[in-house]
Amino acid sequence: MMAFMWNLLLALIWVVLTGDLSGFNLFAGLVVGYLVLGLMQRQVPILRGYTSRLPRLIRFMCFFFKELFIANLKVAFDIITPIWYMKPGVIAMPLEANTEMEISMVANLISLTPGTLSLDVSDDRRVLFIHAMFLDDEQAVRDGLKEMERRVLEILR
Repeated sequence: MMAFMWNLLLALIWVVLTGDLSGFNLFAGLVVGYLVLGLMQRQVPILRGYTSRLPRLIRFMCFFFKELFIANLKVAFDIITPIWYMKPGVIAMPLEANTEMEISMVANLISLTPGTLSLDVSDDRRVLFIHAMFLDDEQAVRDGLKEMERRVLEILR
């Protein structure tokens, strides 16, 4: 997180030095800052691994948008057809996320996906309770949610 703040600071310095306050110029400043931090990450311990996060973030965004698209189609199909195919239920998913930020990110991304809703986290923060609209195969739903958690943790850690 500290490396991102440095990247943002370098981008703002770029905008001030060029004198052009446009979205494209801010983006260019972010790119230049990213490259500068990429060159510095071997010498500054707090920056280590920063440049490897962007490709992981892009991969996660592609994965999440694919899952979001598929879930939207599934819910829309169930709404449009006269027969309801949903089999709702609640599952308990053991969490590998430890910090409050990691748990919040996982829970919010699960809730953003149509057909699933994060209900609660256990008191010991080890289990997330999720309502699933299509619980035909509980293990398949759990595996898909664990894959999303794994990818979120790959970005955050």
